[in-house]
Amino acid sequence: MKNLSQNSYSSALDAVRNLKQKYGTSWDAINSESAARMVSQNRFKTGLEIAKYTAAIMRKDMAEYDVDSSNYTQSLGCWHGFVAQQKMIAVKKHHKTTSKRYLYLSGWMVAALRSEFGPLPDQSMHEKTAVSSLIEEIYDFLRQADAIELNDLFRRLEKGEDVQSKIDNFDSHIVPIIADIDAGFGNEEATYLLAKKMIQAGACAIQIENQVSDAKQCGHQDGKVTVPHEDFISKLNAIRYAFLELGVDEGIIVARTDSEGASLTQKLPVSQEPGDLASQYLAFVEAEEIGINEAKEDDVLLKRDGKLVRPVRLANGLYKFKDGSNIDRVVLDCITSLQNGADLLWIETPTPNVKQIAHMVNRVKEVVPNAKLVYNNSPSFNWTLNFRQQVYEEMLSEGENMTGYDQNNLMAEQYDASELGYRADRKIKTFQIDGAKEAGIFHHLITLPTYHTTALHMNDLTEGYFGEEGMLAYVKGVQRQEIRKGVACVKHQRMAGSDLGDDHKTFFAGDKALKASGENNTSNQFEVAEESKKVRNKIGKVA
Repeated sequence: MKNLSQNSYSSALDAVRNLKQKYGTSWDAINSESAARMVSQNRFKTGLEIAKYTAAIMRKDMAEYDVDSSNYTQSLGCWHGFVAQQKMIAVKKHHKTTSKRYLYLSGWMVAALRSEFGPLPDQSMHEKTAVSSLIEEIYDFLRQADAIELNDLFRRLEKGEDVQSKIDNFDSHIVPIIADIDAGFGNEEATYLLAKKMIQAGACAIQIENQVSDAKQCGHQDGKVTVPHEDFISKLNAIRYAFLELGVDEGIIVARTDSEGASLTQKLPVSQEPGDLASQYLAFVEAEEIGINEAKEDDVLLKRDGKLVRPVRLANGLYKFKDGSNIDRVVLDCITSLQNGADLLWIETPTPNVKQIAHMVNRVKEVVPNAKLVYNNSPSFNWTLNFRQQVYEEMLSEGENMTGYDQNNLMAEQYDASELGYRADRKIKTFQIDGAKEAGIFHHLITLPTYHTTALHMNDLTEGYFGEEGMLAYVKGVQRQEIRKGVACVKHQRMAGSDLGDDHKTFFAGDKALKASGENNTSNQFEVAEESKKVRNKIGKVA
């Protein structure tokens, strides 16, 4: 956001000066410049301000994608505010801008890592408020990242450095969150109430799926049960009303369909006239033709094409869809959602195959030309195996001699340096570009990356630290890498707000402030490392 800090600083400075004049000598201890600096370092005062700001960003990005598919967006799932903060700090460091980089809040990770019940499967058993609490926590950490970076810039400005343009053109760490509301945690009123909490916490985009709320399953597991379109539309309406009530007019609704992998429904909707939505839904239900004399007591019967049929009902009372109807159901779900208030689609798929995704999306686009997807680049997929299988089939069709490959063991490390391995990795590398261009994917996300990176890093550190390497495992594998790669939290006291707090104490108490910084602060050891790095960089440029 251009000119964010300078504008807020100038207006805050005028406001504080006017207040000081209004309240007279009792405000003499308040320094106008210090107060204005604090205001500019915390531009977003409420979650609703964040939701409005980030919704406008998403709307702009969606419009730009419609013009050029290379303008797709990305995110990573985060289960803690610190994880989200470090992600956005790294985004700014490596890519110089937060543009088109979002955050994703995964219901799976909330269940697995944030519930008071302890680790849970992704079945909507965690507390509803855990979702909105995590959104609020994430934005607290992102606002702190803004405050810390701006505080450093103001310090440098006070020392005479020419950093005014960096302050004037400060790029905020505040970015859109696409937040998972699962299947709505109850009826449409429950969905509305939770949506309000999520929006008030800062969510500009809410993702909801068409499963039965009290029978919800992870999209990559079996046993999924979908609801009739009318039920789902009522929840889309509930979310839109929540956005409108709170003044977030540009709020985004992401409608997810699990129909590709779902084979069951809990309800048979009531059709009012032939061909209506209920009728189309009922047409997908598996049924057997019977005579009236074959009907059992309390049987459920339908009239279909002039014949009497009995829907196939399981022992648990659920009804079965026809085999092979899943893709048609996905397409109808998507079209219906877009025609009833959804802004973006989410299609759960069994594998990450661009052609298969495009096949469904292109059918949707025949009815809604600007249909766009949010796509889960899920860790539930075995990406290496999936793409090696795709390439194996391609190479076979091209007439390649494939006798050197064991199709039943394509994960083998020996294929890492093979032609098949190279081609598969290239397809993985371009998957997001190809998906954006060919399959209408506006937003690519990885739901659970930080779940897996935490486990992987703890595995590696634990192996060495509790083994022969001892402390060297931490120093070599963590701290030395932090220093050399310029990871901000190597100075963890600063990252936690120590320097920021010291400046605040000075504002509040002047020379009497008891500050954490000073000669005995061990974080100064990393200042030496940073100065050495600057010297090395200068020498390198001269050479």
